[in-house]
Amino acid sequence: MGIRDFRRAAIGSGWARTCLAAAAVAALLVVPAPAEAAEATGGVQAGSHRVASVRYNLGDRAFVPPPVEAGQYEGANELAGVVHYPTDLARGRFPLVVVQHGLWDTCADRPASVDLAAALKARDAAMAAGDTVEAERQQKLADIAGDKLRGWPCAPGIEQISSKNGYDYLARDLAAQGFVVVSIGTNGINATSFGQAPTVYHARAALLNRHLAMWQQLSATGGGELAHHFTDPRDGRPRRVDFRGRVDMANVGTVGHSMGGGGVMQQAADLRRGDWPAGVTVKGVFALAPTSNWDNEPVTHVPFAVMWGTCDAVRGGNYFEWNAGRNTVPIHKFTVHGANHAFFNTQWSPSSGQVSAQDDAVPGSKPGTCLSQDDRNLDEVSLTEPTQRTLTTAYASAFFRRYLYGETGFDPILSGTRRPPGVPAGVVDTRVDHPLPTG
Repeated sequence: MGIRDFRRAAIGSGWARTCLAAAAVAALLVVPAPAEAAEATGGVQAGSHRVASVRYNLGDRAFVPPPVEAGQYEGANELAGVVHYPTDLARGRFPLVVVQHGLWDTCADRPASVDLAAALKARDAAMAAGDTVEAERQQKLADIAGDKLRGWPCAPGIEQISSKNGYDYLARDLAAQGFVVVSIGTNGINATSFGQAPTVYHARAALLNRHLAMWQQLSATGGGELAHHFTDPRDGRPRRVDFRGRVDMANVGTVGHSMGGGGVMQQAADLRRGDWPAGVTVKGVFALAPTSNWDNEPVTHVPFAVMWGTCDAVRGGNYFEWNAGRNTVPIHKFTVHGANHAFFNTQWSPSSGQVSAQDDAVPGSKPGTCLSQDDRNLDEVSLTEPTQRTLTTAYASAFFRRYLYGETGFDPILSGTRRPPGVPAGVVDTRVDHPLPTG
């Protein structure tokens, strides 16, 4: 879901700016993996690894989602990704984490953004004055500007909004702990998703599976569509990285934000496991402020976590509540007081200066607060961008260290009996359903 229609809120207070010490969290997350976890991942132990990054792009319209029982999705998507990986790949096989973003806006057309804001302001003024003719005219102008922001591919000379790079902070952290992390572009689906409710999340799930299939072939043979398509993110020059035999495709995690969260939950649903590429097993799903997909299909066999903020005006899907009690594996919910929708992605956040970036929380009655969207309608202390993202990294890292590396030392954090260092009491409420396995 988009964030454009929600109002900005104040930046957080002093304690929120410093409540998470990055060094303390990092210290927590470099606990050596137990021997059995290292054995399960080809001898690799989670810990502190040097990190490098490459990109790939097979074309802005290279992927056309297949028909599903809900119908044919109309549109095409890019096959592009940004990869963060440990530089010591030769040590063994590393679990793969794939990230999928949301957001309707796809093109960084700043003039169109200015025109859109002006048209919406004029439309609202006309409506307040009772001038329906002028309001309709301004709405048409707003639609024209909005189409420029939500086109795909973007017009010549207009850069795309690189939402896939908005999780580099998380990808770098996970890669340093022994994961290969791929954040995939989903702008094509974002731009063409409106009005295609029955098929859009199926398209997102199919896109995930397509990337997983490419990585499965690359890891198995060193060939396939991704071979010889990696480039240096700094200068665009070709880069050769030998991922053959280095990516553990039987040990995969997914992360989805906003509509991407609905996509990863669709892909992990019990009914969709048969769509996973041969040799691929998803072992954990982490959904950041996920929107509700249209099917709400049960996810009872894959451990998942939902993280959402009390000041998130988008109001994500209740996947934890829908599946609690019938799941066969542990599922988690992390409610973050004072977090909003946009700050999980750096590209969507005001400090980026990116088109369409904003603080989407509803302002509270006092400076430095936001209005909770959980039916309490209370002032919450607003979290800052760095605080929200550091907290996200701490819990996502604990989740994947647990379910992809098998490190039971993170169970107290995931069950809510212990907090990561620097997280004050009362900031994160934790729920878990189904006992965590002891082995």
